[in-house]
Amino acid sequence: MLRVALLGGESSGKSTLAQQLHSGLSTQGIDVHTVPEHLREWCERAGRAPHAHEQAAIATEQTRLIEAARAEVVIADTTALVVAAYSELYFKDRSLWPAAIAAQRSMGLTLLMGLDLPWRSDGFFRDSPAVREATDALLRRELQAAGIGFQTIYGQGAQRLHAALGAIGNALGRDLLPDDPTLREGNARWQCESCSDPDCEHRLFRALLARRDAR
Repeated sequence: MLRVALLGGESSGKSTLAQQLHSGLSTQGIDVHTVPEHLREWCERAGRAPHAHEQAAIATEQTRLIEAARAEVVIADTTALVVAAYSELYFKDRSLWPAAIAAQRSMGLTLLMGLDLPWRSDGFFRDSPAVREATDALLRRELQAAGIGFQTIYGQGAQRLHAALGAIGNALGRDLLPDDPTLREGNARWQCESCSDPDCEHRLFRALLARRDAR
């Protein structure tokens, strides 16, 4: 079983990519299960954002849902790491990070959404592009500090999907990409094989922190 974590802040394309991956993998005969974002479901039921004391239970439930899923490929539309990032961002609470990092280590593949998609308001749950960038910076900080490898997935439309399929195919040891040279070139352009390359992810990470601190 391969567990694939999709990480990123608001309006970074996690849910869209999760749906596309589910369809794309299923059509290739792969048994796949998608775990939805529990935080969003919680907010929709409650009609509000959670308070500080409610964050831990939401993170724990997200981890439980992922661990309970059984399939050849489990796609997690976010993990407890994102809840931990929001807890630090909104409540200055860092207490959720240790458990979230421990749970993240069970993921076979971590895909971080690139910030090249336009930010879009949903009229209720999303705050701003600044929040998305700050969340991204926190996720990168914690993943890198914990030594958890990740790949950043960039691209628009089909390009992003094929970058993710390429990463999952590499993890499974099989070719999941359609026989289309154009799409293969797009995947090669965007897929990062060494996410800790100082000329790649660390540069973007520093730039995001600099933009945040300049505000």
